[in-house]
Amino acid sequence: MKHAKIYQATLKKWGAEAQYDQAVEECAELIAVLKHFRRGKVGEQEVVNELADVTLMVGQLTYMFGPGKVEAAIDEKLAKLQQLLEK
Repeated sequence: MKHAKIYQATLKKWGAEAQYDQAVEECAELIAVLKHFRRGKVGEQEVVNELADVTLMVGQLTYMFGPGKVEAAIDEKLAKLQQLLEK
């Protein structure tokens, strides 16, 4: 996994509970900035910055729960999406 060392270090320093809380906070910030973007109150860069934060937290959570499990779930969901697109 690309950033495994830093993910491991964050878990060691702050623990799993803090990482769960941080992920929730970053997702909430992305939600808020997307609402503001749709209304023209913020620019694209603000959205990109929040996407980066969420992407890092998704990486952290993926590391915590197991990359193989997450990849398998993604594959299943992509297969379902493909079926929907073909209808």
